[in-house]
Amino acid sequence: MGAVYFYHLTRRPLEAALPVLLERARAAGWRVAVRGPARDRLDWLDGKLWQDPADGFLPHGMSGGAHDARQPILLTDAGGPAPNGAQCVMAIDGATVAAEEVKALERVCILFDGADEAATAHARTQWKTLTDAGCAAQYWSEASGRWEKKAETGS
Repeated sequence: MGAVYFYHLTRRPLEAALPVLLERARAAGWRVAVRGPARDRLDWLDGKLWQDPADGFLPHGMSGGAHDARQPILLTDAGGPAPNGAQCVMAIDGATVAAEEVKALERVCILFDGADEAATAHARTQWKTLTDAGCAAQYWSEASGRWEKKAETGS
């Protein structure tokens, strides 16, 4: 049974924080699906992930291609099992995550912008929904300048 980790972005924007978390997931040996609700936002993020190879190479692709199943990191706007067999889903911009997914995957990460009140409120709702469904959850904040675990529930 997996767990859901909430990442409260307060110091870095998504495009700076996401590569760090993706590298950690890949270091764990996981295939990853980055799930967002809007294709244009994922297209933008795709460009950002290719922009600075000096920071490290994150092999990835956009869903809908001929080689989705081979992508170690797949950016997708679809829910449910990812075509790349992801063991980790990173949900951005309020993308939907079901309790059944959390329980079936190694890890689900929900990244939300702390400067956006609606995003923070949505993350709180997700926390309550998922923990009420029995999912183990952790809340991480970068307010101090580095990631610190601030809350944990479940097993």
